[in-house]
Amino acid sequence: MEIDCLPFRKTGYFSKLICDYIEEKETLTSLYGQFPKLENFERQIREKNANFSVSGRKTLVKSLKAQYVDVKTSSLTSENIQSLHDENTFTVTTGHQLNLFTGPLYFLYKIVSTINLSKVLKETYGDYNFVPVYWMATEDHDFEEINYFNFKGKKIQWNKNASGAVGHLSTEGLDEVFEIFSNTIGGSKNADYLKNLFTKAYLKHKNLTRATRYLTNELFKEQGLVIVDGDDHHLKELLVPYIKKDLFEQVSFTSVSKKISEIQQMDPDYGIQVNPREINYFYLKDGIRERIVERDGKFYINDTQLSFTKEELLEELQTYPERFSPNVVARPLYQEVILPNLCYIGGGGELAYWLQLKASFQAMEVPFPILLLRNSVLIITEKQNEKLDKLNVSHEDIFLKRHSLINKKIREVSNIDIDFSPQKKFLEEQFKGLYDLAEQTDKSFLGAVKAQEVKQKKGLDKLEKRLLKAQKRKLEDHVVRLTDIQNQLFPGQSLQERQLNFSELYLEYGEELIPMLLKHLNPLDLNFFVLSIK
Repeated sequence: MEIDCLPFRKTGYFSKLICDYIEEKETLTSLYGQFPKLENFERQIREKNANFSVSGRKTLVKSLKAQYVDVKTSSLTSENIQSLHDENTFTVTTGHQLNLFTGPLYFLYKIVSTINLSKVLKETYGDYNFVPVYWMATEDHDFEEINYFNFKGKKIQWNKNASGAVGHLSTEGLDEVFEIFSNTIGGSKNADYLKNLFTKAYLKHKNLTRATRYLTNELFKEQGLVIVDGDDHHLKELLVPYIKKDLFEQVSFTSVSKKISEIQQMDPDYGIQVNPREINYFYLKDGIRERIVERDGKFYINDTQLSFTKEELLEELQTYPERFSPNVVARPLYQEVILPNLCYIGGGGELAYWLQLKASFQAMEVPFPILLLRNSVLIITEKQNEKLDKLNVSHEDIFLKRHSLINKKIREVSNIDIDFSPQKKFLEEQFKGLYDLAEQTDKSFLGAVKAQEVKQKKGLDKLEKRLLKAQKRKLEDHVVRLTDIQNQLFPGQSLQERQLNFSELYLEYGEELIPMLLKHLNPLDLNFFVLSIK
């Protein structure tokens, strides 16, 4: 195994905001609390401990035990759940949608980062316990985002009419998905394991929440992972005071909107990941999950006939808190209210919206967690490595955009130097003399000199492109092989981790896959990992 690390900025696949954050750009310090460095966790522990109640711990453990009542757990997971009673126990959390069969490969990387950070913290702060947590996004309603996974370039999709929270969805119809997957995957030992895993998760459980909990527990139970479902009456009771502030005082809307304005002034290239609403909760009941909107002092459930006065809505909240479902702005707050959490681990898109939320947490008087970018990984097999070596393509090269990669390598292997940089530089030197001459004689000619310079540079650019194109035709086989290997490693010209499902790598590496990731990935190394199998 060869491990290489590239700066995220050099990969070309991460936003300016995220690159600036992990490089600790000073102008961003107002957007977060503690930066994800090992020495900063001690301060985070103290802050969280001072703001998390014993009663909250009791409620959390009681709910988790109820959620796990039919789940066969490892002794470590059971111990971790029980340890959450202890004031010296804290969590490290990641979250993800209920994607079919885990969805994209980075699902694994999120959880591996979470488990590994918990271990590192225990080694450093031995007086405390650290529990890795996976937060299931059971209340999401974007079925089209989670109803498929990719396998060897083929989209394996679950087709059904769906509405409301995805966690409530019946697994009916997934037997047809299994048939397609089973017929595609082959009959090896590793394939049989995957087929058995799919069957036990999706064909033996009644809804998507239970199926996802089983699947994730099977993959990570030996690491003590604790899986949390926030769609829970008792956990939502802890959120009631904060829901009131959102419903009736618009605290989140006001504070997040102000922070968005500040971010846009920092740098227009940062962009905005999510926009808050006046009310950041949905109403969840009987297969619907619709926005709560307020008009003229009355509260309506969007696209339904349901409506409440303020008093009726308060009564509904007190009696049925589970019917109030946080959106993307409110969900992070919910997580931090019910968990003794120190750190949230997420992808670039997630951290971009978390960086909008600190002011909202302050207004709600809830500690803001440390934000850590999850490990990102490119796995290169032995055969792929051999192809890269033959083409003399480095790990840094392979991240180049297709056009840039081909042009660079064609120049390298070509028997002629198709690089007109020296000619362009010589041309610029010549025109310096012409500019001086025009300046001394008639300044009105400066525009004409400039136009001539631009024209001649364009001519050189055009000639360079034509020669490159001609050389590509001569070296067509080389271009084809370059394109092929990059397509393998960047399917759809996207990151491998955003396209592949873990099943493809499991076929290759079997039960060694997750231990390999746990061994070689370092959650506090803020670089892109390339794991090259030799």
